[in-house]
Amino acid sequence: MLLTKEIIYGILIPFLGTAMGAACIFVMRGQLNHMAQRTLTGFAAGVMVAASIWSLLLPAMEQAEAMGRFSCVPAVVGFWLGILFLLLLDRTIPHLHTNSDEPEGVRTNLKKTTMLVLAVTLHNIPEGMAVGVVFAGWASGNTEITIMGALALSIGIAIQNFPEGAIISMPLRAEGMGKAKSFLCGTLSGVVEPIAAVLTILASSWIIPFLPYLLSFAAGAMIYVVVEELIPEMSSGQHSNLGTIAFSFGFTLMLVLDTTLG
Repeated sequence: MLLTKEIIYGILIPFLGTAMGAACIFVMRGQLNHMAQRTLTGFAAGVMVAASIWSLLLPAMEQAEAMGRFSCVPAVVGFWLGILFLLLLDRTIPHLHTNSDEPEGVRTNLKKTTMLVLAVTLHNIPEGMAVGVVFAGWASGNTEITIMGALALSIGIAIQNFPEGAIISMPLRAEGMGKAKSFLCGTLSGVVEPIAAVLTILASSWIIPFLPYLLSFAAGAMIYVVVEELIPEMSSGQHSNLGTIAFSFGFTLMLVLDTTLG
């Protein structure tokens, strides 16, 4: 499948969101306070949950309508494959979550800053796959997926990538890293998204027959990230409702984007 202008723009939009967020290092001083991080994390979680439902799981079931009452099977199977795939990555790739001193994955001597970047990179993989699968579905002529619906997903992920870029670059700056290098690391944490999207699209001739399964696979991988990482981070520390409110705002924003543009 050829990478058309629409597809190239679509897969670069989320990466641009990460880069813009990382650029906050040049205009903001110090480190994001804990409450701000919780709020931004909650917002990102809300966007990802809504995108998983409206942009991935529901289209997967719509495309399996011919299965009748069993149209949920591809969604369930793909969802669990996505969960297990992220569980495998989580157990094998060394990474360190924000505000945590306990590394996860295989033991390694990597620096703390490197593992912080790997943590964000890890959960950017399913986001890139989600964008790739949706654009591959649109390019194949699938009537259930429109170009505006695919762009809605890209824009939604870009919006939630903005705070992620800031959350990764600003702590690196606080650890003593220079501004330019902090920006570069924050930006590079998102480069896996367009790479995953391109690889998914290039493999479209094999994946189109399994599109319902792959849409729900991406949804399962994204939900794993939300439940395993983002929700605990938005709820850590002193009790506050900010994370929940931000989650709800992100959820409804993505809902509006998908239903109005899709």
